[in-house]
Amino acid sequence: MKFPRKPREQVDINLAPLIDVVFILLLFFVVTTTFTRETRLKVDLPEAVSGEAQQAAEPQTLEVLIGVDGSYSVNNQPLAVNDLKHLMDKLVEASGGNQDYPVTISADGKAPHQAVVTAMDAASKLGFSRLRISTVEAEEN
Repeated sequence: MKFPRKPREQVDINLAPLIDVVFILLLFFVVTTTFTRETRLKVDLPEAVSGEAQQAAEPQTLEVLIGVDGSYSVNNQPLAVNDLKHLMDKLVEASGGNQDYPVTISADGKAPHQAVVTAMDAASKLGFSRLRISTVEAEEN
């Protein structure tokens, strides 16, 4: 005897609630994520065998970072335009017009020589007399 088979019910998975949950999670992660942009220049300092280590940090110093592409940053704030006028304006702003602050130039070892000379020229034109050039101590072979 042959029994009639029951027709199989179509099994449907409703994806609408799943999509809603995914979109809510996506929105949550977008809103709670912080996007930080690194504004510091990566500088590989040149090596030097002679020289003396910097003494205890002074209360206020001006640090001019020069990147490998010749871009400037004064006290970890990059310049929008990398030329002498904007560098001088940023140094005056950072020092508040006080020319007694020491200026430390930290240039990448592969930075263009002209960029270093421009930074020294800007400090000189503004009357800064305490100028330092940062290096790292050479490794002994």
